[in-house]
Amino acid sequence: MTQISKHLTLEELCYSATAIKLGIVNVPTPAQVANLKVLADKVFEPMREHFGVPIHISSGYRILNLNQAIKGSITSQHCRGEAMDIDMGNNTKPSNKDLFDYIKKNLEFDQLIWEFGTDKNPEWIHVSYSSVKNRKKILKAVKLNGRTHYENF
Repeated sequence: MTQISKHLTLEELCYSATAIKLGIVNVPTPAQVANLKVLADKVFEPMREHFGVPIHISSGYRILNLNQAIKGSITSQHCRGEAMDIDMGNNTKPSNKDLFDYIKKNLEFDQLIWEFGTDKNPEWIHVSYSSVKNRKKILKAVKLNGRTHYENF
């Protein structure tokens, strides 16, 4: 296991059931690992320390062909090692909403997205951090006519 921060390994950020199923080797370059370390230090660790419980990452780094296989955005920050999706599951404390609110109020970030779910709790949250410039963009993903659209939160 390659530790990239106190509570997070590189393997956790690169794990993908889809990659395994499709035989895709999901390994970041040294530059992408550097971005993942910054993301861990600036976003993951402050959350982990604040809530004092494990934080479940459902998707972290994605090599380009993995991102294409899951029909991710062609400009996805996951491919640069700058984004992670977090899903704490249902009926947990902290909830996805708790994490979303904490990030929104306390952390520096590029994008924070309330991904689907209900008005009370997102299905998961997407958060990204850029070492270049953070826009602090807050969005909500919704389905319209079977397609994903993003609206300002």
